[in-house]
Amino acid sequence: MASASSTARPLPGSAEARSSFFQARIASALGLFPLGLWTIVHLWHNLSAFQGADAWQHDVTEYSHPIAQAVTGIVVLLPIVIHTAWGITRIATSRPNNLHYPFYNNLKYLLQRLSAIAVALFLGAHIWLALLRPRLVEGHAELFADIAQEMHFHGPTLAVYVLAPLAVAYHLANGTQQFFMTWGIVSSQRGLRRLEVATIALFIGILGMAWGAVYALWAAGGPA
Repeated sequence: MASASSTARPLPGSAEARSSFFQARIASALGLFPLGLWTIVHLWHNLSAFQGADAWQHDVTEYSHPIAQAVTGIVVLLPIVIHTAWGITRIATSRPNNLHYPFYNNLKYLLQRLSAIAVALFLGAHIWLALLRPRLVEGHAELFADIAQEMHFHGPTLAVYVLAPLAVAYHLANGTQQFFMTWGIVSSQRGLRRLEVATIALFIGILGMAWGAVYALWAAGGPA
């Protein structure tokens, strides 16, 4: 089946083809380990907003030791940079051909690329506004009261945090499916059908966690 992009493909068996195959596997693995797992853990921690400001502040912004904070930054930010750089290369060297091949897998491929752009833009803003700016400019971690009030009273912020999880959930769920396929973990027709169901369930689960956290922060930012 034709892919959702038109690219100049390297010759099978060539060094370029082997390098491209290897890069695709590594990028797929980085997208799932540790980025995918960290995203799920991060969303789970944000659900502590239901328990109040102290619980959220402890789970989301505090670290047991400065070394733990530095290690977390390296483990998360470095794979983000690598995965994003690889994704930009793929997007820059491909052209959608969905009009000529309007297949389901082609649509998923296109949505994966579009969601990648949305996730990259969201992450750039989120890392700066929620992680770096509070610490570098204001001298402290992001405050629960600040994000809760922003979520409740600033419409554009709420809209971004409602829409961005759609891109994050799709990109991670579909990327997980591609990981299992790219690495040959699932290849049979029966296995692929089950994997498709698991992918949809993962998408719903991630989206539910994200929207749950958004709702908790929104509700906390309202009048007492």
